[in-house]
Amino acid sequence: MKAYSVDLRQRVIDAYEQEEGSQRELAKRFKVSLAFIQTLLKRYRTEKTIEPKPHTGGFTAKLDEHHNLIREIVEQDNDATLEEISRSQNYSEVGK
Repeated sequence: MKAYSVDLRQRVIDAYEQEEGSQRELAKRFKVSLAFIQTLLKRYRTEKTIEPKPHTGGFTAKLDEHHNLIREIVEQDNDATLEEISRSQNYSEVGK
């Protein structure tokens, strides 16, 4: 899931500071979860930032591992079917 924009985060902070509603009301108003509001406000108070945290892990996309090879195969025969590509000598060596 993509992080909420800094603009939205700032609007939430501004609305909260101007006492335009409770956290629950702001969540409904901005169509975000109450947990997001709570986390954002806590981070704003403790770290003085509203920037989203950087992505810190997870699995790498499987396609990224073989992106260049797939690009080469497609450039060699750009109208090949998926079946033809999967039988390709270059592609079959990837799993070894």
